[in-house]
Amino acid sequence: MEGLEKTYKVVDLKKSYGELKVLDGINIEFKSGKVTAILGPSGSGKTTMFNILMDNIEDFSGEIIGFKDCSISSIFQEHRLIQWKSVYENIEFVLKDKIQKENLKGIIDKYLNLVGLKDYIDYYPKSLSGGMKQRVNIARAFAYPSEVLLMDEPFKSLDIRTKNDIYNLFRELMVNSKRAVILITHDIDEAVALGDTIVIFSDKPTKIKAVIENKKGHESNVKNQIENIM
Repeated sequence: MEGLEKTYKVVDLKKSYGELKVLDGINIEFKSGKVTAILGPSGSGKTTMFNILMDNIEDFSGEIIGFKDCSISSIFQEHRLIQWKSVYENIEFVLKDKIQKENLKGIIDKYLNLVGLKDYIDYYPKSLSGGMKQRVNIARAFAYPSEVLLMDEPFKSLDIRTKNDIYNLFRELMVNSKRAVILITHDIDEAVALGDTIVIFSDKPTKIKAVIENKKGHESNVKNQIENIM
């Protein structure tokens, strides 16, 4: 799974709701081991594309290449943790059919340690802060043996300090990851902090306004470039 390099693309992707054109000819290639940030205003079709990639929408035109036969993990804005299961049990629940039983505890312990929650293994979601819940989501998504990670506004509800902590954590986890990561966001700072490639959507009918390669060490220049485009 992880470690295999594949091609993931959307080609001439179009989606309408009646007379309303939402996506109008979107072409993107997603690379293994890289984060592609899809940046655009609210209502620009970012979540529509996310749902197409998640196979939640079937009525569209264009090609989706590489997604149908791959394993996908996801992180949403809402934490989506099961309230009556502990931190450990929430992760175990999605892994139990994918990982051999004798390896399960070691993998869960590894990722909870990486996200700084090893001491919260028996806690329930109601006892966790918003940032801690998202750390559980991140641990769960990275522990799952996926080839693609889809994230839809995953850090929108977090305060600035918690966001920065999560950004640093996420970058650390990506160092040795071969996943193709797709980040949906309306936040320029988030796109610059996490994206290797930043794809800027227009408003509806949505087209691609620009594709920017985010060179590390030049974040302020990249941010200025994005602001001028948007």
